[in-house]
Amino acid sequence: AAARLAAEQEVENLSGLSPNPEKDIFVVRENRTTCLMAEFAAKFIVPYDVWASNYVDLITEQADIPLSRGAEMKGKCGTNESELELSWLDQAYTLKLSFVKEGHNTSRGPEASWRLSRIQFTYDTSERTYFKDAVSPGKHTASSHRLSALVTPAGRSYECQAQQTISLVSSDHQKSVQLLLSEVRLQPFDIPADFVFSEEHKCPVDQREQLEETLPLILGLILGLVIVITLGIYHIHHKMTASQVQIPRDRSQYKHMG
Repeated sequence: AAARLAAEQEVENLSGLSPNPEKDIFVVRENRTTCLMAEFAAKFIVPYDVWASNYVDLITEQADIPLSRGAEMKGKCGTNESELELSWLDQAYTLKLSFVKEGHNTSRGPEASWRLSRIQFTYDTSERTYFKDAVSPGKHTASSHRLSALVTPAGRSYECQAQQTISLVSSDHQKSVQLLLSEVRLQPFDIPADFVFSEEHKCPVDQREQLEETLPLILGLILGLVIVITLGIYHIHHKMTASQVQIPRDRSQYKHMG
């Protein structure tokens, strides 16, 4: 049964297809059909303790850990729950993203949506690429708490070019680890065709930026239209008044009459 499951499920790291070296692309396929697609750039900001120069006090340093392009991956798809797990640098770092799809009642009737429900990041401070001279080196886990992120209507993909920051609480003295996500396009359910995203649902930041870009154009068009209408009304009024008989206001001009 395990061999049959392995044959039916495929996972692919397609990050090399992205022109952006910081962006990763992952695909999970089951029964030869794409069931989860994820594209994003990710970086973790992890605080850790080192000894001060007096070897008595502790000071806090910061490690900036990008998601490696060579990450190994696992995936799991379901009707209402999906999961993507990535690990890199000999499993010194592991990122697990969990998604759920759920229904709810609204004034328009029953509707469904999906969201990112949990993030778990495991890191090893004895790994020397990003951690230098960490005190008490070892593995730690940083997790989200009651997360409800990337909320998207069911049947659509989530898209957000802007950078988003998600805070995780670490087992290392309850330090706060920051996950920075950007250039996100993600869909863990209801993919319509192999390697094809559904219509995108843009995040509020992207929607606001798009409005800020188009608003000056709209206002310019409205202003131009107002100017054209005003000039048109003035031209019509001028023609109508010019065709009327002008009665002189200076009484001296009446002396030749009578």
